[in-house]
Amino acid sequence: MAEITAEMVRKLRERSGLPMMDCKKALAQTHGDAEAAYELLRKSGAAAAEKKAGRETGEGRVGVFIDKAKGIAALAVMRCETAPVANNPDFKELAAKVAKHVALTGCTDVDALLTQKHVDGGPTIQDMLHDLLNRIRENMKVARVVRHTGRVAAYVHHDGKLGVLLVVEGEGGDDALLNDVCMHIAAMSPMATNRQDIPKDVVAKEEEIAREQVRASGKPENMLDKILVGKMNRWFGDHVLTEQAFVKDDKKTVGQVLKAAGLTAKTFARISVGGE
Repeated sequence: MAEITAEMVRKLRERSGLPMMDCKKALAQTHGDAEAAYELLRKSGAAAAEKKAGRETGEGRVGVFIDKAKGIAALAVMRCETAPVANNPDFKELAAKVAKHVALTGCTDVDALLTQKHVDGGPTIQDMLHDLLNRIRENMKVARVVRHTGRVAAYVHHDGKLGVLLVVEGEGGDDALLNDVCMHIAAMSPMATNRQDIPKDVVAKEEEIAREQVRASGKPENMLDKILVGKMNRWFGDHVLTEQAFVKDDKKTVGQVLKAAGLTAKTFARISVGGE
């Protein structure tokens, strides 16, 4: 059997990030073949991932990547079991790498992207997950990704659990304004960018509820339609981004603030660790 030196173990540990004893054992099993030992450790990582796959992943982090020059941005929700792992530097780095892969490749299907080699080269996204799981020993997964193109702004809340992408049209405004609107979206959780973007069945249900509320109040029937319009306008004002009162100046709507800057909101995405 080939001699397993401390230097061989050290190098394998640096490469794999795994404990010294795991590295020494792998080298012993492969008769000192460093490459075979590394592959053995990776296989054990995949096996560990399979065993842990059923464990609850209630914590996590949103990774973000944005390239303003190319007009692309992406968010990736990574889930794990505990808060310490969600704040682990390696876990944060992997979340950012997944977001970068999504942004630059355009792949937004989680199952498909797991099989792809990372855009920067190296192993597949799935192998990167297994490698990190093997080091951290906790279940983790890519839960959701989203990507937008155009004039895009991105925001991730300070705790890493919520992220926003905003797409606007126009040459006005600046990064500070777009960041403020992203923070507004994070805080106010609008349902849609404009009222026409809300599904018709949702609007119809709200109108029905509002109509019954007006009738129950005893208002004259000939006033019903006028009152209903006012109630629905208030409902849209609560749920539509461009009609919501801007959190930094509630005398104006978000749409008015953007228009004054020469901008129009096109779409947005708001995703969180706890959301679907």
